[in-house]
Amino acid sequence: MRYKKFIRYTLSAAIAAALAPVYAQAQEATDTAPSSDQAATTLDAVVVSGSAVRGGVKKLEASYNIVRASEEQIKMANPKSTADLLKISPGLWPESTGGQTGANIEIAGFPGGGDAPYFSTLLMGSPLYGMPTLSFFETTSMFRLDDTVGSTEILQGGPSVVFADGQIGATANFFLKTGSDTPYGSVGLTYGDEGLLRLDAFSGFKVADGWYGSVGGFWRSSDGVRDPQFKADEGGQLTATLSHDFADDKGNLTLYARYLNDKNQFITPIPLVQTGTDSFRAYPGFDPLKDTYYSKAIQHVHLPSYGGVAGGVDADLADGRGADMIFVGGNFDYDLGNGWSISDKFLFDEGDMDTSALFSGNNPASLNDMLYTAGVPGGFALPAGTATATYVGGGDVALDQSVIQQGWWHIHKHLKSFNNDFRLSKELFDGNTLTIGLYVNHYTMDDKWSLGNQMLMTNEPNARPIMVTYDDGGTTYYRTDSQGFADFSGFHIAEHGSATNTALYLSDSWRVGKWLLDLSGRIENQDATNNVCNLDNVDLDGDPTTLYDNAVPVCNGTYAKTDYDKTHPSFSAGANYSFNDHMSMYGRVNTGGHFLDFDNGIRGSTTGNTPPMQKIRNYEIGFKYQSKLLYADISAYRRKFTGLQYQPTNGLGTPTGDVQVYGSDSFGVNFIGAVTPTDNLRIQLVANYLDGEYTDYDACFPYTDINGVDQCAAIDGEQLQRQPKIRAMLTPSYRFDFAWGDITPYITYTHVGDHTQDQSGLQELGSYHTLDFGITSNVGYNWSFALRGTNVTNELGLTESNSRIFGSAASSGGVLLARPLEGREINFQAKYSW
Repeated sequence: MRYKKFIRYTLSAAIAAALAPVYAQAQEATDTAPSSDQAATTLDAVVVSGSAVRGGVKKLEASYNIVRASEEQIKMANPKSTADLLKISPGLWPESTGGQTGANIEIAGFPGGGDAPYFSTLLMGSPLYGMPTLSFFETTSMFRLDDTVGSTEILQGGPSVVFADGQIGATANFFLKTGSDTPYGSVGLTYGDEGLLRLDAFSGFKVADGWYGSVGGFWRSSDGVRDPQFKADEGGQLTATLSHDFADDKGNLTLYARYLNDKNQFITPIPLVQTGTDSFRAYPGFDPLKDTYYSKAIQHVHLPSYGGVAGGVDADLADGRGADMIFVGGNFDYDLGNGWSISDKFLFDEGDMDTSALFSGNNPASLNDMLYTAGVPGGFALPAGTATATYVGGGDVALDQSVIQQGWWHIHKHLKSFNNDFRLSKELFDGNTLTIGLYVNHYTMDDKWSLGNQMLMTNEPNARPIMVTYDDGGTTYYRTDSQGFADFSGFHIAEHGSATNTALYLSDSWRVGKWLLDLSGRIENQDATNNVCNLDNVDLDGDPTTLYDNAVPVCNGTYAKTDYDKTHPSFSAGANYSFNDHMSMYGRVNTGGHFLDFDNGIRGSTTGNTPPMQKIRNYEIGFKYQSKLLYADISAYRRKFTGLQYQPTNGLGTPTGDVQVYGSDSFGVNFIGAVTPTDNLRIQLVANYLDGEYTDYDACFPYTDINGVDQCAAIDGEQLQRQPKIRAMLTPSYRFDFAWGDITPYITYTHVGDHTQDQSGLQELGSYHTLDFGITSNVGYNWSFALRGTNVTNELGLTESNSRIFGSAASSGGVLLARPLEGREINFQAKYSW
């Protein structure tokens, strides 16, 4: 409770302090901060991500795929989370069915399949962490959208392999609002029908001549669409900036700090019934749009298996997959004269990114089958009629009760990162600028895991845990503990990783008439060390009758150390030709590499025997056009991968078998466009087409199927997992103008095409379409109102099935565990701005 009060009180005090000078000048200030909404939708908009040129380049001249969104455009997208915002960029598909955090982020043509290995989140141009993803972590999980964010630039491929963290996939660069000569700001209150109550506030102001400050943030509490019987999302964020403009437009200094403390439910797959390739329906007793297994009855547990900690740990499902992080950073840009300029960006962040959540195991069965029937996956196969099953807290459980085992996993992850990006530029001659840069990022990870921990519970919404004992030969055996845990085996480790990435890059930009050419190269070294505790199987309590903890892997005091030292070059070359001030065409080729991370490739390997590095070759052409009627930005690409890895795991999350290495080849088209027949009517389309498949693997992947049978699946030629061939969002909007203000209603129709769960292509997830809406209104100079809704037609659509089951995940009767979209969610916001 203390952290919630701290967030509320700190935010309230900061807002009050910030608003004091504003209210004193309220009679004089009638305009809001300068708006870039119009510029953001034109080719005249300036983008800085992916460019080494001081001040950036016009979007018309950017020879790469980049989408810029202003604050208002971010809100119009109605994102359910930071990751969900990425849907505004064609080819990016965030799976937001897991909750506010922990999204899987797919990029067309990049064979991800889980987490976000090919995506990086940047704040003011600085990466939030040295690796884009780790087990139980992706970078959008440590970033929240609020009114302190002024705009974002989402860049795919191209020059991103050279700048910042050298991401080969996509980056989203978020820019904070700062103060101005004229004070401006806003206070907003949002209510949602899922029990959401949220306060947002921001104030930007002048501190002294040439110095400006800002402060803002949010606090919210929500029961969630899938109500777990405790707060699904609760917490807040506080952000402040201090900026200084140097005389004679020589440059700018911006310092910023942010504190985030937010807890979010990590949504577990629920049972559904599959009746065909593209047909799914509700499982009896489960509403797929709003139900969850989470409940007060299973909220608090003690895990004796917690990695490296004697006595275990108490864990709370309400902690979810949240963040408790601090961020301190700064940007410095200065014109030295005579064509010389320097730029430096730095960011330090540290904190906890923990996970407490249920993870799916085997499909449900009746209690009778779970207790007595041989061959039932996850079943006990006890002697007939010997068991006693009771609810934790009292009451017998009927033998026909549907039950399931779920893994109650707890992961403590402490992250720390410091990065600095220094650039020195020189205009060699008119139109030609050469930039040399040095990027350094030192980062660490301290983890303690407790995976497995199979809890027997009712297969129903807001589940209840079940205890089981049985008698055999006059001896009572405890098949579960008093909390309902049937098995504490699994993967329980303590892990420490430390790494430094150092990169030197060179970029030359040359304007020749209507051509803008660039050639950039980067050489990067990753020097990483990972230490993972070695495990011994131990009977935790020394009692052979307590079967749930007789063979628990625990840290034995020794560690396996793996060193990883890899250097890899990347390059990018682009050419843009501007036919005139509203039409251009470009081409680009780039190569890059994806370093191994602590959990994927380094852990489980020995020094000198780590898997090969993933490498990409990307070819892209694009065309941009804008007139009063039409806006169009279209690009076509080919993306070829080598060095992809597959690591089999069992249902408890334990790695099994050898790492398999393969590749992929993809062709696709990304499109974003808008038609504006009148000043008030706008119809926008964001769409992509992908033809991508796995290559370079003539054998088959070994795996254990849903029934526990060893199988082998061929993957060569299969569609890239989790990626639809077609995705499109169509948004018509119309603004009605009145003497007192305006009203703009809009709807967004989204179509997601056929997609599959994993590399085998054996588990189809079908296709779906959704309908979202919004109505925004500005009243006078100060007031604005917004009513927004998502999935208003309650579409049943799937983004993934049980990720711990390879191949077909459906068992008898077509039952499978999967993550469907959340049902209808509507919220209303009232905001006062000055």
